Amino acid sequence: METYYNPEDLAKFGTIGEEAPQLAEKFFDYYGAVFEEGALTAREKSLIALAVAHAVQCPYCIDSYTNDCLNKGVSEEQMTEAVHVAAAIRGGATLVHGVQMKNIVKKLEL
Repeated sequence: METYYNPEDLAKFGTIGEEAPQLAEKFFDYYGAVFEEGALTAREKSLIALAVAHAVQCPYCIDSYTNDCLNKGVSEEQMTEAVHVAAAIRGGATLVHGVQMKNIVKKLEL
């Protein structure tokens, strides 16, 4: 099935720096450092990444971090719960912006 997002493109991510190798190197060094064990385990960071991937709607990240979570022993139930957390935060952020709309309405009614 052909889709807008080609699953094979995920494997090509490393080529993104071909025209700007210094910037790509800095990004990939940072990216790697972020996912090293620290106050959070690599497993916890992978689960957070999966939730964020859903919030920002990145199909490549969802693919990558679903697999990474599975490889780190995260259950489907845990991943689903993390996705619901992301959805709740995203939904709340959308709703709270309604306050700005209400402020504009009140301002224009004056």
